[in-house]
Amino acid sequence: MSESGYAIELYFDPALENQVLKAWNVLARRQISSQLIEIESRPHITLYSTPFIDPTKLESIIKTFASKQEPLPLSLSTIGCLPNDNNLLFLAPTPSLSLLQFHSQLCDAMKKEGIEISEEYRPDNWIPYCAVAQDVPKARMGESLCVLRDLKLPVAGYAMDIGLVEFSPVREFFSFVLGSTLEG
Repeated sequence: MSESGYAIELYFDPALENQVLKAWNVLARRQISSQLIEIESRPHITLYSTPFIDPTKLESIIKTFASKQEPLPLSLSTIGCLPNDNNLLFLAPTPSLSLLQFHSQLCDAMKKEGIEISEEYRPDNWIPYCAVAQDVPKARMGESLCVLRDLKLPVAGYAMDIGLVEFSPVREFFSFVLGSTLEG
């Protein structure tokens, strides 16, 4: 049973997104993991996730929040894995002050509207990462890390938009460009 829920995701500029897709594709070709491609995900950093939420409630919060932000410089600089059951491999951005502030301002904006932030997404606990493979067989962890090492990190770019998705499979409800002017 794949998990389901909602996530607020931060998306990259096309060049940075392509670097991540390159990793997804190599891992899929080597039959290590193609899950992210199969659920129709898009390279992202998860800012918040929850099993239940009313998307319309989040829409106005995120629209207003995005309009006050600028595109955010990001550098995917390290490779890591989460020590849980689903053997997740990721590229992690350098935790710059601007990225951490962006996340904590989003949390504040949601809290003001009475939205509960679960433990792992609270500013002191949040681990920013961009997933590149899920359910990697234990025996192939080493090989996967070598594949990712070949990406010649760091790869730098910008976070350009923020959106809400339902998973899985992934379905986008809305996304807003950072710094976009509010219309109407």
